[in-house]
Amino acid sequence: MAETEHRPTNFIRQIIDKDLAAGQHESIRTRFPPEPNGFLHIGHAKSICLNFGIAEDYQGSCNLRFDDTNPAKEDITFVNSIKEDVHWLGFEWAGEARYSSNYFDQLHGFANELIDKGLAYVDFSAQETMREMRGTLTEPGKNSPYRDTDVATNKAEFAKMTAGEYPEGHCSLRAKIDMTSPFMCMRDPVIYRVKHAHHHQTGDKWCVYPMYDFTHCISDALEGITHSLCTLEFQDNRRLYDWVIENISIDCTPRQYEFSRLNLEYTVLSKRRLIQLVEENYVSGWDDPRMPTIAGLRRRGYTPGSVREFCKRIGVTKMDNMVEMSMLEACIREDLNVNAPRAMAVLNPIKLVIENFPEGETETLTAPNHPNDVSMGTRSVSFSREVWIEAEDFRESANKKFKRLVLDKEVRLRNAYVVKAERVEKDADGNVTTVFCSYDAGTLGKDPADGRKVKGVIHWVDATTAQEAEFRLYDRLFNVPNPAAQEDFVDAINPDSLTVCKGWVEAGLQNSSPACGAWQFERTGYFCLDPDSQPDLPVFNRTVGLRDTWAKIGD
Repeated sequence: MAETEHRPTNFIRQIIDKDLAAGQHESIRTRFPPEPNGFLHIGHAKSICLNFGIAEDYQGSCNLRFDDTNPAKEDITFVNSIKEDVHWLGFEWAGEARYSSNYFDQLHGFANELIDKGLAYVDFSAQETMREMRGTLTEPGKNSPYRDTDVATNKAEFAKMTAGEYPEGHCSLRAKIDMTSPFMCMRDPVIYRVKHAHHHQTGDKWCVYPMYDFTHCISDALEGITHSLCTLEFQDNRRLYDWVIENISIDCTPRQYEFSRLNLEYTVLSKRRLIQLVEENYVSGWDDPRMPTIAGLRRRGYTPGSVREFCKRIGVTKMDNMVEMSMLEACIREDLNVNAPRAMAVLNPIKLVIENFPEGETETLTAPNHPNDVSMGTRSVSFSREVWIEAEDFRESANKKFKRLVLDKEVRLRNAYVVKAERVEKDADGNVTTVFCSYDAGTLGKDPADGRKVKGVIHWVDATTAQEAEFRLYDRLFNVPNPAAQEDFVDAINPDSLTVCKGWVEAGLQNSSPACGAWQFERTGYFCLDPDSQPDLPVFNRTVGLRDTWAKIGD
């Protein structure tokens, strides 16, 4: 971290500072432990920035460890996407990527150790029976009839489970803790279950797989993690985390600390709901630009820096709250306003014919790539007798507040000439299709010679050289701030979350994507090229508008 850069602080960093000052740790080691059963979302980005950011700032290390204990729902595709997302955000994990499955042999050994100590037993109760005997938040649970099975029998039965002699759901290995505990997670939780599934890392070696709460703490200890950071829903589970570590033969004793998860307006961050959106085709896939996934944000044109800045701004606390979508959008606007070169595109075109411009001639004009950054240079744009303009930039009549083109009035074409609208041509439905005008040849880069005041400026593209393009205008996926609170969250999907239109862009844009990945199409918004682009039809995704239109709606 640069000396001039301010290091953020939060309660977790304060804990680390105290631990280092007290000599509890010589160095800091964190980890990011995603389950490879889906794509990462913006909430995971918060955790990534926290864990990797702490490791960087304290000159420690951060492991990437896949929580791959449920092979029935996991896939190598998700493993690869997670690696890509972490790299895209700008972070590097320590050494090779790790997997909980790397430790399956050790985990199995620790499970046998608990059996030997009389602290685990094989339960043949049906899952429904186990749920009923677990009790409620106000009533204690009841002991399983298998709870007092002797050690030798439990060892033999666990060996049969491991050998694949029992079908799925027939039995499970449970920790023997306290069925009367006020904490549900301590009421003899299942730590191993039978699952006949092919694993993307271990193949068909195992017929039993450990549960997350048993696996996670041991994996932390085996890797020497000093501060195990997770979200608040795991707060009660810290008791089980500590219980497992205290009752097995392992030297390292990591500590778990919880922070509030990200809740973001106008979207859902539940993986179950995101899976439903994908599988039921409400979106085009995990990387649909309307999705809150990191892949979706990337495809929409968000930059790594804007996501990291967002995570920095929302901070790390123990208090749950709903973050405004406008905060995320402000981060990308601020980033692209500085870093995105300008270009011109017309999304809803009508023809502008400049009748006093010589027919068949083309002029090359010079336009700045950024109005406030001369280091970005300039570009050449062609100008001819016919250009495309936005339909909304012309009216046959309008009041003085309308600063664009009006019949018998003048307006400046961006980086070009002043033109005056003189007559129109309409289609059978009365829609204007062509505006005929004249131009003042002496107004390139200067005001009219006779001092006429021209206040309006509109964008355009040369009709003779423009590239036809498709524009995908993305909006918020849901039309209510908290869709998860609805009886059925899919009923809150915004029917206008995607609008597709055809228009025109400056020639050559599809072959020159800028370093930041996006352009500002002047007066329209920020756009990036989509992978669906074809040589003869580039596709541009709108990352975000120039202004927060939802704020105006709210007012």
